[in-house]
Amino acid sequence: MGELVTLLVTSVLINNVVLNQFLGMCPFMGVSRKKSSAIGMGVAVMFVIVVAALVTYGLYYLVLVPLQLQFMDLITFILVIASLVQLTEMFIKKTSPALYKSLGVYLPLITTNCVVLNVCLVNISNSYNFAQMLVYSIGTPLGFAIVLYIFSTIRERLDIANVPAPLKGNPIALIVAAIMAMAFSGFAGIV
Repeated sequence: MGELVTLLVTSVLINNVVLNQFLGMCPFMGVSRKKSSAIGMGVAVMFVIVVAALVTYGLYYLVLVPLQLQFMDLITFILVIASLVQLTEMFIKKTSPALYKSLGVYLPLITTNCVVLNVCLVNISNSYNFAQMLVYSIGTPLGFAIVLYIFSTIRERLDIANVPAPLKGNPIALIVAAIMAMAFSGFAGIV
């Protein structure tokens, strides 16, 4: 049980995909202007990652390994992720048109979001058992969503702050992201 808690804390805080591994920067910078968009993107990414991890883990060990087709893992995972993102996009479009509009082009870009594929590949390459895979697949998007939300609240305040003209927009946002990365690196002493 302690190993699973360590894996959860590590995937959420210490090895955060955005601040430590620099994956998923496109939605991190693009959807973080409003808290509502950040929450919506965080939930969508969380759903896609967890379901994709479950499906790809099962496909790998129940289909690819028995048929000795492990070399097909990348293409299989990409197809699964693309399908799940399409389903998620259709669901959000139908249930919350305002959220769908606010996410814009970034929602279909979850397909190419390297965080999703990274989680699926890490589960296989680290030979995680089912419990470890589930914890890692929940912790990673949870860390992504937390960082996205924190960053969006900071960016909303920066929009009304007196920032020097050369730093307005993305430059100050990247400086804040760097400071957040340094702050999150402080969690490394926990584990």
